[in-house]
Formats: sequence, structure tokens, C-alpha cells
Amino acid sequence: MAGFLSRLLTLGEGRQLKNFQALASKVNDLEPSMQALGDDELRALTAAFRERVSNGESVDDLMVEAFAAVREASVRTLGLRHFDVQLIGGMALNAGQIAEMRTGEGKTLVSTLAGYLNALSGQNVHIVTVNDYLARRDSEWMGRVYRFLGMNVGLIQNGMRPELKRPAYLADITYGTNSEFGFDYLRDNMVTRAEGRVQRGHHFAIVDEVDSILIDEARTPLIISGAGTEAAETYNRFARVMPGLQVDVDFEMDEAKRTINATETGLERIEGMLGIDDIYSDPSGQLANHLQQALKAQFLFKRDVDYVVTREGEVKIVDEFTGRIMEGRRYSEGLHQALEAKEHVRVREENQTLATITLQNYFRLYGKLSGMTGTAMTEDSEFREIYKLPVMAIPPNRETRRIDQNDQIYRTVDAKFNAVADTIAQRNAQGQPVLVGTVSIESSERLSRLLDKRGIAHETLNAKNHEREAHIVAQAGRVGAVTIATNMAGRGTDILLGGNAEVLADDALRARGLDPALPEDAEVGEGDLRPATAREREEALSEAKATCADEAQRVLAAGGLLVIGTERHESRRIDNQLRGRAGRQGDPGETQFYLSLEDDLLRKFGGDRMDRISAMMQRTQMPDDEPIQAGLVSKAIENAQRQVETMHFAARKNVLEYDDVMNLQRTAIYEERNAILDGKQMTDRIPEIIADVVDAQVQDLCPDRAPSDDWDLHGLDVWLTSMTGETGYSAADIDCDDDASVLSEKLSEHLGEIHRRKSELVGEEVMKTLETQIMLRIMDNRWMAHLHDMDYLRTGIGLRAMGQRDPLTEYREEAYRAFQSLTAGMYEDYLRTLLRLQVAERSVPEVLPENASPLSGRVTYSSPEAALEGRSAQPQPRPTSATSPQAARKVTTYQKDKDDPFANVGRNDPCPCGSGLKFKKCHGKNRD
Repeated sequence: MAGFLSRLLTLGEGRQLKNFQALASKVNDLEPSMQALGDDELRALTAAFRERVSNGESVDDLMVEAFAAVREASVRTLGLRHFDVQLIGGMALNAGQIAEMRTGEGKTLVSTLAGYLNALSGQNVHIVTVNDYLARRDSEWMGRVYRFLGMNVGLIQNGMRPELKRPAYLADITYGTNSEFGFDYLRDNMVTRAEGRVQRGHHFAIVDEVDSILIDEARTPLIISGAGTEAAETYNRFARVMPGLQVDVDFEMDEAKRTINATETGLERIEGMLGIDDIYSDPSGQLANHLQQALKAQFLFKRDVDYVVTREGEVKIVDEFTGRIMEGRRYSEGLHQALEAKEHVRVREENQTLATITLQNYFRLYGKLSGMTGTAMTEDSEFREIYKLPVMAIPPNRETRRIDQNDQIYRTVDAKFNAVADTIAQRNAQGQPVLVGTVSIESSERLSRLLDKRGIAHETLNAKNHEREAHIVAQAGRVGAVTIATNMAGRGTDILLGGNAEVLADDALRARGLDPALPEDAEVGEGDLRPATAREREEALSEAKATCADEAQRVLAAGGLLVIGTERHESRRIDNQLRGRAGRQGDPGETQFYLSLEDDLLRKFGGDRMDRISAMMQRTQMPDDEPIQAGLVSKAIENAQRQVETMHFAARKNVLEYDDVMNLQRTAIYEERNAILDGKQMTDRIPEIIADVVDAQVQDLCPDRAPSDDWDLHGLDVWLTSMTGETGYSAADIDCDDDASVLSEKLSEHLGEIHRRKSELVGEEVMKTLETQIMLRIMDNRWMAHLHDMDYLRTGIGLRAMGQRDPLTEYREEAYRAFQSLTAGMYEDYLRTLLRLQVAERSVPEVLPENASPLSGRVTYSSPEAALEGRSAQPQPRPTSATSPQAARKVTTYQKDKDDPFANVGRNDPCPCGSGLKFKKCHGKNRD
């Protein structure tokens, strides 16, 4: 059905392609006039284009001229002239579409067209890549085109300080990774000062390898975490009992669906070994979660497939689609800690979610979104449904000459790998380069050992060796090169037949004791590689070009690049990516997949048919090293891949549906937060907040529908005392004629007067600062607590299905009620904090030293419980430069008395508030 719908929606593609081809012809018509311009004249076009946009012309009106200018700038700076199909790709990007272009068609260069055009409005353009290396490479490489045309280029890298990110985001074009853009968005919504934000909106994004980012990585939300609770020993206890459990006896699991559950027998056995009476009697649900995560870690997650353990003893996630280590990412809900306990490395503390967003919802923030990839058509329906992104297939610049052979299918995994090794040996002897794609690190290392035994030199690229990724892939097209790559690691770097001359030249310079990365006039220390001179660079490059040209002819004669797949991936798109490495730009090439009936895909999804075929081969004594040509197997593979793709789409959609609920709430909180940061004054809203909070409390304790004799005036007095910290004012003394609305009005006036007095004591400007900072702090604390509650709700909501209730509907309803509680409690907390401020007068010197702050100390409460509940807002007013006489100022300080729960806490003890910080770093900071 999805395939039919996709075909139906793409019926107009041919007409659109013709329109784009006509526009490309117009760009070609402008080429002579662009070539006639001097560099300064070409650069001046940018200012002229911008003026026309400011005068009302749309960027679409300027597209033909802008594309012609970019093409000429690229020729002058990079020596690369955009092909007509690249112009068409740029038009697809500008139209907010995905340009599907085969490997080697120059997608990186295509992005400059739409990037330049959309930056003419002065709004930001983000170009999103899959890793920091590609972001840095492309910002330097393509940045030469933008800078030649007078535009600024920024680069965002992991670990970069905010003061460096801010100018990068202010640039016309900003390069970075999807995760860094997303995390910066979350961090911007955690700052307490407007100037702390780094991003400047979300106008237009071009996502490179869009299928990898928006499909493969979309199941993992971006999460910023803070210190949480430690439970290392509990994880270790559960991990110790796992190895003794037996499948189908102590637990049942479904590898395909990645589910696992203890049986009643297994549960009793586990409880006995742990010395726990009933795991599910724990009201917090934590013991049940420990059990679930320990089972997953032990039996569903495999070392060197799903994760690796580094030499430093860290468990790191392996991206199942690219084979790269996902730096800085950890499994949630305690699974990562369970893996650490399983592997006997240090169990790091659990984290509390501070902010989170899915990649789907982050990228839907952009006013216009586009993408590029070599393989997107198989996911066209998902792109349209989730992102409103249609896929447009761009024809290749040259006709494809690649030969895709039928799959070779063997009975056993051993026979399959031996056949792969035989083929590699044969082709290697002929000088043909071979690229081998595996689906796991385990498989790549297994094949590597086989090749070592045969004495075949090769490079192995996987998550354990990702640092040399680009270098290894760049040379995978040389004579006799054999490269094993896990799940297409190394995308973004072309495989050139004969090798990459520039990379080869750099290697030659390093072999001579020279550093090609250093500028010629760089100073180096003793023993370091010295920089190469211009002449040495030129000579090395000339020799490398000659070598690569010679090898290219030999490789062409051998048949081009041979790509071997050692297993079908769960996604057809990943298989197509591997195939796409061969036959670049009309080169000859060949692809061949080797499969076995024991492969995970067939074992999990092939059903009983695979067992019957295997049994038949054994009965007929068919040799293991003889491949079979069974249409039944090929059909089973295709069905399995479709089944998994459907399952993964459902999983991603499920994640999105739940996050959509949170997204509405997140948007509301972030909009309010940014309004406050941008100058929205809380002072003007205080009367309204007081009225709303009082009305809610009066309606609860003294409802209109009840006679005044039944009103809980004592409860109202208790609430008033908790709000203000003052006694002596009673609701019973208010003359309201038994009218609850009059009672509310009088109480509001009372609270408003207390706020007015506080404001006079500290001064209007100081009070405004406190009101803003307190609101931000309380909003953040409440939001974090809400996220924590939603995490627990999300974890257990699936059980509602057992009661014939829809979990998603239940989640929506409970999330709505929780958010109502959050907002109501947030404003009540805010008002309580303001009204309970304890203000003491303190004199400051008549003349303050330079850069000293006339305000010192922090906000406190007369109620220690308020601080322990995490409601303490402790803003530090900005330092001011003061050299003239200053009047005495009022400042806020801690009031410490015998009831202070912090009185006996040591400076290096954990803070009693539960933040996870030492007392001196938390509530003990700046205490008198």
C-alpha cells in the first residue's frame, strides 16, 4: 500500500524534471556573461541580489541568476563546474525536496546552489552532515565558494565553547552535525540570559545523507542529562545472576522484535538468587526495571555488534547503520548501566533528563527543509508522511555501467565466508580493487582473519578504527586494494579508481618527514615534522597524479571496483548504498552479495522455510561450498527486508507520536521561556498570577456552591502562611458577605501588598531581575520534574493495552493532566518564592572597585523545606563597573537559624536537596 501511494504521489515528477531542465538551460545561457565578469564584479552580485530580495523579490525569482553566479564562483575557486543534473539537484533542494543522486554525482557541490540562494534573505542556512569530520571538511572546501561571493561560513563542532558557536550561527551558512544542531537548540532553552543563546532561528536546512539522519537515527531522541541517582551495586547484582539463566525456561525472547521477559519459573529463580521476596512489589518500579534491563543487556545486546568496550573500559554504542561509534550517546532507562555491569566495567551513574527532543520534531522546526542522499526512494512514503518531504530522483550525469550479480546463497556461514575469501583472492591477484561490506564488527574481524591466513593485505574499517575512515575509503580504488567496511562506514568520501592523488601526496610527504597540514611558515619544535614547501607539495602532487592515472587504467582494465556484501541488511536502502560505491560517474563496476541460511535476517524473519531448505540440502548431501540458486530464498529475503522496514517505520512513528504529545508542551514552555529572556516583564503579570493562584485555592477550599459555614477557612490560613511566611492575617477576619469572589479579591490585595513591600525594599530594577530569574529557575525545575514523570509514564504505559485501552490515548490524557498540574504548580511556586523572600539591608562601600558587583549574596527562604523541594531560585545579578559614589543597596542573604536543615552539612558532603552536587557547589555556595 505504501509503495502504491508513493508511486501515486510521484506521478508529476516527470513534468517537474522537464521544468527544472528548462531552468538549467537558462542558467547555461547566462554562463558567458558570468565568465566575462571580473572577480570583484562577480562578488558584487551578492549585494545586488540581497537588495532585490529586500525590495520584495523572492529567492525563486533570483534562482537562475544566483545559480549561474555560484557555478562560475565554483569554477574559479574549486575548479569544479556544476553539471546540469547538479543544477537540477540544487533546484530540488530549493523546492524543499530530497534530491536522490547516486554516489559520485557531487552532492556536496550541489548544496552550494541552494545554500547561497536561500542565504540571500539574510536568514540562516544550516547544512547538516553525519559527523564532525565531514562538517569541517565541507565548510572548508565548499566554504571557498561562499567566501568568494562575499558570504560568511560558520562551523559547529562537538565540544565547541558557546562563545565560538555564537559567531558560527551568525554566519550566512553554518555547517554542523544533526546532533550538535539539536543539542544547541535544547541548550538554548536552558540558558538564564538571552545572550547565552547561540542559535538564531531555523530558516532553511539542507541535510546531507538525509536518509541516515532522518530515518536511521530518528529512533533515538536527543537527550541532555544531568546527574541523577547512583545504583551501581544493584546493576551488578542483577548482572551476576543473568549468565545462569536459560532461554525458554527462565525467560522468553523475540530477537526480531527485541523483546524479552522472565517466566514465572525464572522470576522465582532470580528472586531466590538475589534474596528478594517479590521484585514487582517495589512501589517505585525500579527493581522491575533493573530486571528488564539486565535481561536485555545479557541476551539481546551483543558486544562488537550493538556496542564495543574500549581499552579505557567504556561501553560505547555502535550505530547499526553506519558502523561508527556514537560518541557521547548512552542508552536510556538504565540499559547502558546494565551493559556496563555485564561487561564488568565501572557502572556510571544514572542521569536525569534535563531536556529532550526527537530528531523528527527538531527538523520540523525549520521553515524549509531539504535533503540529499543516494538512496531515499524506498523510504519516500515515510519522508512524505513525517516530514512533508517528497523525494525527487535526479538522473545521473553519465549512464551507469555497473553489473549487479545475483546473490550467492550458501547453507552455512562458514561456507559463505570461505567463498568470499576465495573471490577476494582471485580478484586481488588480477589487481582489481575490492570493497567488502559487513553488517557487524564481528563479521569484519572474522573475514579479516581469513584474509590474514591467505596473506592478502587489506584494510579493516569499523567502529574500532573509525579515525582513519576517510583516508582508508579514499584509497579503496587503488590496484589490488582490499577494504573491509562495516555498514558503509566512510560515506561522504568518493572511491576514485586508481586512488585519490591528494591523499596519496599527503602520505608521500609524511613518509619524507613533512607535515602537509602545516602552513609553510609554521614554527615547529625539535623532533616534529616540518612543514612542506610549495615546491615539495607540487612535486608530491605531480608524482601522485601520475601514479593514480596509471593505476586507474589498470583498474579499468580489471573491471573497475568490485563490491561484495557478506550479508543482506535489514534495510534494502543500506544494501543499495553499498552497491552504489561501484560504478561511480559511468565507471565500470560489479556488485555481488554472499548469503547463508544462517544469516540473522533469514534466521529471524525467514520462518520455517529456511529450516526446510537447509534440511533438504543436507539430505541430498549437497556440498556446503556449492551455492544454491533458490527463488524461494530470494523471495524470503525480500519479504524479510520489507517486514523489517515496516517494523522500523512503525517504531519510529511510535516514538514520534509519543514525542508529539510532549512537543506541544515543550513548545509552550520554550516559547514562554524565550519571551521572558527577550524582555517580557514578569512585573506586569504579578497581579494576574496572584489572582489566578488565589482563585484556584479559594475555589478548592471555599467553593461558591458550598455554604460559607462549610468553607475551610483554617486550611486557607495555612495556605496563606505557607505562601508568605507571615502569620497574623486570617481569612476569617475578612468581611466578604459570604461571597467567594470578594474573598478572593481581598486575599489578592493582601498578597499584592506584600509583593509591593518586597519590591520597595530591594528596588524596582533588582526586583525585575529577581522575578525573571526566579521564574526561569522554577520553570526549569518543574519542567525537569515533568520530564522525569513522563519518562516513567512512557515506560509503563504499554501495560494499559492489557486492559483493552489504547496506550497512546492514555498517555495523551495523562500527559495533559500532568501539564495542567505543572503550569498551575509552577505559578504557585513562583508566587510563593517571591513572597517569602527574606531581605536584609547591608551597606556597601561608597566607592566600589572596578568590576565589583554592588550586589552580593543570594535569594533565600524562611522555610528551609522550600529549598529542599528544589524551588530555590538563586540569581546572581550582573556585575557592574562602578567608579562613582554608590548609595547603600539592599541585598538578599541567607538567613540561617536553628531549624536550618543545612546547619550540620559538611562542605564536601552531598547536598541534601538531592541534586547530586557537593553541598559547597549547591545550596552551600555563597552562604554566610
